[in-house]
Amino acid sequence: MKKFSKLSSVLALGAAVCMGSAIAAEPLTVVSWGGAYTKSQRMAYSDPFTAKTGIEIVDEDKSGNGLAGLRAQVEAGNVTWDIVDILEGDAILACDEGIAQELDYEKDLNPGADGTPVMEDFVEGSLSGCYVPTIVYATLFSYNNNAFPGEKPSTIADVFDTKKFPGKRALEKKPDANLEWALAADGVPYDKVYEVLGTPEGVERAFAKLDTIKDQIIWWDAGAQPPQLLADGEVAIASAYNGRIFNAQVVENQPFTIIWDGQVYELDGYIIPKGAPHKKAAMDYLRFATDTQRLADQTKYISYGPARKSSAPLVSTHLETGVEMGPHMPTNPENFKTPIKKNAEFWADNGDELRQRFNAWLVQ
Repeated sequence: MKKFSKLSSVLALGAAVCMGSAIAAEPLTVVSWGGAYTKSQRMAYSDPFTAKTGIEIVDEDKSGNGLAGLRAQVEAGNVTWDIVDILEGDAILACDEGIAQELDYEKDLNPGADGTPVMEDFVEGSLSGCYVPTIVYATLFSYNNNAFPGEKPSTIADVFDTKKFPGKRALEKKPDANLEWALAADGVPYDKVYEVLGTPEGVERAFAKLDTIKDQIIWWDAGAQPPQLLADGEVAIASAYNGRIFNAQVVENQPFTIIWDGQVYELDGYIIPKGAPHKKAAMDYLRFATDTQRLADQTKYISYGPARKSSAPLVSTHLETGVEMGPHMPTNPENFKTPIKKNAEFWADNGDELRQRFNAWLVQ
C-alpha cells in the first residue's frame, strides 16, 4: 500500500506540473489596430516573445473601439483581453475608471538599455499610472503629386484653401485633429490651439472654418482608406496616419508627399485590463515589448518613433526596402518644426461633448 501511495503521489505531482505548464502556455490576447501596425508589433514584439516563452499571441484588431469594448467586458464581468493597445486619452479614462491595471513603472518595466531609469526614458509626462506608450505617431496631411502639377500645398492653411489648391479632401470622421487644424488654418498660433478650443467661441470658430470646406470633404473611418482615396484620385489631399503614407510611398511607390506642417502627434501604447485572464504573462509581455530594443526594432517595419529616448540611437533601416528610417519619423527635426501635440487630457475631459457636437454638425 505504501508503494502504491507513493506512486500515486508521484503521478499526481506530475499531472499538476503538466497542468501548470498548460496554463502557463495559454495564449495571450493582444488587441491592436490591424494592418501594417499590428504586423510591425508581431514582428518586433510578439514573435520574439513567443520564441522566448512559448506563449502564443492572438491578435484582435479591435483597438478602434478598445475603450468601449473594455468597458463592456468589465461591466459583464467577462474580461477576455490581456493587453490593449490604446491611445493616450483613452488610457487616462480607463485608468480613472478603474478598468486598467495600475503599474509600478520602475518595478514592472526594464530600465533603458543605456541604464536610463524608466521614468526618465519615456516621453515626458506619458507614464500616467496605467499606461505604457510604445510609439509617437502623427496624423497629418498628404497629397497626390499628380493633383498639383504646379505649386504644391505645404501648410495647414493650404489644405483649407480649395481655390488655390482645388480638389476633394479626405478627413477622418471625428472631431479630433480636425478642430485643431481648423483653428490653425484660421490663424490661431499652434501653441494656442487648445487654449482657444477650450472656449465656446473657439469651438464655434473651428466649426465655422470646417464649414468652408465641408462640401469638399470625403470622410474616412479606417486607416487603410486615405492612401487608397489618394491613389484612386478620389481626393487631392487626405489626412492620414504617417505610417500608412510611408508604406504607400516606400513600399507601394505611390506619388505621395507628406505635409509635415501642423502634424498632430500623439502617443499610442499599452494597458493591461483590470481582471485580465492571464495577468502574469501579460505583465511579462508588457516588460518585454516595451524595452529599448523592441521599440527600436519596430521602426524596421513602420515609421513611428519609439517612445523611449534610449531607443532612438538604435533606429536603423526599413527591413523590406533598406530605406533609412530616421528621415521618415514624425520626430525627425526636419519634420518636427511646426507640430501640434495632441492634448490627451483635453480630449479626455471634452471629447464626449465635442463628438456629440461634431456628429450633429455632420448631418446639418
